[in-house]
Amino acid sequence: MNPPRPARRSLPWLLAALSMIGPFSIDAVFPAFPLIGARFAVDDTALQQLISVYLLTYAAMSLFHGAISDAVGRKPVIVAGMLVYALASAGAAMSTSFGMLLACRGLQGVCAGAGLVVGRAVVRDTLEGAAAQRLMSRVMMIFGVAPAIAPMVGAQLLGMRSFGLGGWHGIFWLLLGFTALLALALQLLLEESHPPAQRTRFAPRTLLAGYAAFGRDRPFWPLLVSSSVNFAGLFLFIASAPRIVRELLGLPAQGFPWLFVPVVAGLVGGAWLSGRLAGKRGVIFTVSLGYALMLLACALHLLMALLFPAARLPWSMLPLALQGVGVQLAFPTLTLLLLDRFPHQRGGASSVQAFASLLLNAGVAGVLSPLLSRTMLPLALGASVLTVVGVLSWRRYLDMTRTPREPPPRDTELQAQIAEPR
Repeated sequence: MNPPRPARRSLPWLLAALSMIGPFSIDAVFPAFPLIGARFAVDDTALQQLISVYLLTYAAMSLFHGAISDAVGRKPVIVAGMLVYALASAGAAMSTSFGMLLACRGLQGVCAGAGLVVGRAVVRDTLEGAAAQRLMSRVMMIFGVAPAIAPMVGAQLLGMRSFGLGGWHGIFWLLLGFTALLALALQLLLEESHPPAQRTRFAPRTLLAGYAAFGRDRPFWPLLVSSSVNFAGLFLFIASAPRIVRELLGLPAQGFPWLFVPVVAGLVGGAWLSGRLAGKRGVIFTVSLGYALMLLACALHLLMALLFPAARLPWSMLPLALQGVGVQLAFPTLTLLLLDRFPHQRGGASSVQAFASLLLNAGVAGVLSPLLSRTMLPLALGASVLTVVGVLSWRRYLDMTRTPREPPPRDTELQAQIAEPR
C-alpha cells in the first residue's frame, strides 16, 4: 500500500524526525550533567540513571507500541506518543527534585518508542525489498546528524539566558517544542499505512500468542541478537561520552563534538552507502561488509588504546567513524529481515527488536559504561566483545536459513536475495 504523493515526499523526513528523539533525549542532556548534579546534590552514578531509567522504560513500553499499532493503526499511536512526550518534557523542565526528574525521564521513555518502533513498521508497510532498504537508509542518514547536534545544542543552551531557555531546563523546553511541532506535522502529513482490514485485535492472549510465535521461529533469535548488538558497541562510547570528554580528554562541555562528529560522519556515510548498495548487492554482502568494518574499527580501538592510554586527539576518536559506517551498513537490512519473518505482525516484531536493543543499551549505559570508562582500553575491549557477539549471531542466522529443514523467510524481493549471495 503506497501513501498519497504529498505524504510520500514527507515520509522520510517525518520518520527521521521521529528517530531523532532518542538521540536528543540522551545526548543533549550529557553537557548538563554537572549542573543537574549540583542542583540536586547527586553524584555521577545517580546522574547516569537519567539515561538508564529512560532506556528501561523505553524498552518495557516498546513491547506494546507495535502490537497496539497492529490493532488501532500506526498514526494514532505515534501522534499520541509525541504529545505525551511533550508533557513529560515540561515536567522535567519544572522538576523540583531529582526523583521528579527521574520520573519524568521515565515517562519520556514510555512515549519515545512510539516513533521509532512504529516508524519502522510504517517503512515496511509502505515499501518492499530494495526500495524499503533505500528508504530506511535515507531515514538513518538524516537521523545520523542527531548524535552530533544534540550535545552541541545542549552545551549552547547551558549558556543562554534569553527566552527562558538558559541552563539545563532549556534542554527539556526544547524537547517539548520539538515534539509538539512534530505531533502537529504528523497529524497533518502522515498517512495511515496499516488499514483496518489488516489489523489484529489487541488482547493479552493475542499479544502473548504473537510473542510465542516469535519464540518458536528459530532463525528469529540469532537475527534478533545480531540486530540488537549491532549498535551496542558504538553506544558504549556514546554513553561514556561525559567521562571520555571531560576526564579522559580533559575538555570542557564544548568539547563533545570531538567524539560525536566522527560518530555522525560514520553513521551518515554508512547510511548513504547502504542506500547505494540496495538492489545492487545481496543482503549477505551488505551486512557482512558492515560487520567486517565494525571488527576493523574495534581492532583500531584496541591499537589506539595501547598506543595512547591517556586518550589523545584526534587519534583515539577516529575509529568511531569507521564503526559508524559498519553499524549503518548492517542495521537497515537486519531490521528489514527481522520484520519480514512475520509480515502480518511487523509492529510486534519491531517491538521485540526495540525491547531487546534498548534493554541491552540500558545495561550498557547503566552497568558497562560506569565500569569500563575509566580508561580507553576497557572501553575498546567491551566494544569488541559486543561486536563479536553480533558477528557470531549473524553467521548463525545464515547457517540456519541455508539449512533445508528451516522454512525460508516470508517476504519476496528482499528475502529472495538471501538464496543468492554475491
